[in-house]
Amino acid sequence: MSERPYVLVSCAMSVDGYIDDATPERLRLSSTADFDRVDAVRAGCDAILVGAGTVRADDPRLLIRSPARREQRVARGMPADLTKVTLTWSGDLDPGARFFTTGEAPKLVYAPTGTAGGLAARLGGLAEVIDAGDPLTPATVLRDLAARGVRRLMVEGGGGIHTLFLTAGVVDELRLVVAPFFIGDPSAPRFVGSGVFPQAPDRPMRLEEITRIGDLALLRFLTGTARG
Repeated sequence: MSERPYVLVSCAMSVDGYIDDATPERLRLSSTADFDRVDAVRAGCDAILVGAGTVRADDPRLLIRSPARREQRVARGMPADLTKVTLTWSGDLDPGARFFTTGEAPKLVYAPTGTAGGLAARLGGLAEVIDAGDPLTPATVLRDLAARGVRRLMVEGGGGIHTLFLTAGVVDELRLVVAPFFIGDPSAPRFVGSGVFPQAPDRPMRLEEITRIGDLALLRFLTGTARG
């Protein structure tokens, strides 16, 4: 068994690197065709991971939308839905969030030692809360996921999670959709924050593919640690 899953980061951003604006409404950066593409990528993975901030802000379901893709997964002996994964340091998660209340696949919550016990009691049977030690690191999470049979993990944000995984050097592939406009608001969330990234000027990623999706551009990068 591999030490960790293949990790694919998927994100849509503006030309100037923002993944949302600063208004209460969620900014639509993608298109119907691109949402369908993302659904197809999800269908090829075993698990999907977002940060607790994304669970709170966006209340995502993280399900595969296409009935045909769900049926194809079942025919291959896979669950119809992906295992859902989130990371939390504070334990501030609403048991009523759609992360917990939708889909039949397992829901996994990784938390540091000081948070895990109380959160497990509050969530009850809605999810399995894993004590990931202190500090909580991507390496610990990925080792545990590999032990559970997760071979391919899709990471969908937000910016803090992107930064955490990229700076840890555990991302194999990056799929960035660039929307044809600017946000220009420094208070809005960005694709990544500050950090020391192994994907530096002296060790750049390899641009594997460029795809046009209407007015959107999909850039597919391999980081140099990719294993297939």
